[in-house]
Amino acid sequence: MNWYAIGNIADIPLRGARCVKTPQGKIAVVRTAENEVFAIEDHCPHKGGPLSQGIVHAKAVTCPLHNWVISLETGKALGADEGAVKTIALKNDGGELFIALESLMVAAE
Repeated sequence: MNWYAIGNIADIPLRGARCVKTPQGKIAVVRTAENEVFAIEDHCPHKGGPLSQGIVHAKAVTCPLHNWVISLETGKALGADEGAVKTIALKNDGGELFIALESLMVAAE
């Protein structure tokens, strides 16, 4: 797997996110209050809302447009909503963050 540097964990506030643009599309890189970091597609499966601008809570993010809650671990909508976004492999190496774009390409097929 090829890993691509995307920044440092310190660049993302606790319970916050940043958007990373890739050739395969935008990715939301999300940091939880517990200091875990996840990478998912940056569009809600409902109406395409920017998940990187959503509210982070526990291991989920709430879409800023229509309040859909998306699991950061699985990419699936929680509760009564249905749909999912792709998750992207992410590695935290001493605070430096790396993503594997291959995981996004494979998931898209």
